[in-house]
Amino acid sequence: MTSTTSKSLKTLRLLALLEGISYLLLLGICVPLKYIFDIPEPTYPVGLAHGVLFVAYGIFVLIVASEFKWPFKTLFWAGFAAFLPFGTFVADKRIFKALRN
Repeated sequence: MTSTTSKSLKTLRLLALLEGISYLLLLGICVPLKYIFDIPEPTYPVGLAHGVLFVAYGIFVLIVASEFKWPFKTLFWAGFAAFLPFGTFVADKRIFKALRN
């Protein structure tokens, strides 16, 4: 594994963590605040951060998939994980962490 690959994988794992946290904040805190308590203000900055992290995560999934020559199935599940709450945490544990070893 080259240092570039290692750096890309570390970046992907960090993005997976941050994207997962931002998704949970958006769904678990901002949406209830907006629709139950009529407090919409936190939704925009958290939603914006989540959107940026979501796109960055997707790009890095493609970069790491290319570097590690993932089969389509692995690429699919790593990308699909971003659409599920807790999905990126599972992807990190089952896909990304396994690549380190």
